[in-house]
Amino acid sequence: MRSTTRRRRQLRRRRLFALAVAIAAVTAVAVLVVTSLLGTDTHGATLVRYSIDSRLVSGHALPQVGVVPAGSAPGRRPLLVFLHGKGSEEESNLNSELFAALAKLGSRAPDVVFPNGGEDSYWHDRADGKWGSYVIHEVIPQALKRLHADPHRVAIGGVSMGGFGAYDIARLYPSSFCAVGGHSAALWRSGGETAAGAFDDAEDFSRHDVLSSAEASNPYRGKSLWLDVGTEDPFRSADTELAHDLREKGETVSFHVWPGAHEGSYWRSHWDAYLGFYANALARC
Repeated sequence: MRSTTRRRRQLRRRRLFALAVAIAAVTAVAVLVVTSLLGTDTHGATLVRYSIDSRLVSGHALPQVGVVPAGSAPGRRPLLVFLHGKGSEEESNLNSELFAALAKLGSRAPDVVFPNGGEDSYWHDRADGKWGSYVIHEVIPQALKRLHADPHRVAIGGVSMGGFGAYDIARLYPSSFCAVGGHSAALWRSGGETAAGAFDDAEDFSRHDVLSSAEASNPYRGKSLWLDVGTEDPFRSADTELAHDLREKGETVSFHVWPGAHEGSYWRSHWDAYLGFYANALARC
């Protein structure tokens, strides 16, 4: 009898311990969510956090953040896929300026998904994973499903590494997007100029040479195109060259050189312009 009572007490303690662990885990997640938005006015937007167990980027559960603007819209909202820069992650662009710009657009605002692209994947298929294919075959289908966005109106854009990725992915999958945007896009004229880790080797760079591709042909025919770069940005010359080459091919490119450098304060100050471009382009899809 005494032994039975002891076993019951032990079982009760184990259950209480398990419950305490579960509560602690939930509390930790809640604190993480609050902390990540501390001081940020979301203007009523809903954040949808989830992960993708990628088959294309082996061994990675890659976190995603979807943003659904407040208010109603006629039918499904379009989708903007926005790619982060080198050394950043899916939360890096969740700032007050973004949410304010979405709120100003009202019913015209797109849903936005911010995927995780690793430290320096440069969003292209390479030795450590098929990062470009992951965007097309995993990020976009999951975002459309979870955010209930319109699959026929999709745009892609990004900052720095993400700006390169947007133009490279849209070049390789032209039927997937009706608009492409690069904000201080990280572009190079040769493999020797590239940042460490941006490409596996010379052949990898050649397969994803956005500038040479635009000069030789027109992979963006019929799409709404945007490029902007700061006056003090090291990519100013290459971004200007891409805009020029595309205009030479007959494309209309919204190209802007604004005061600023290659940094977060520059991008945050232009969210109104960025989202206005995407909203207008998506409305014309």
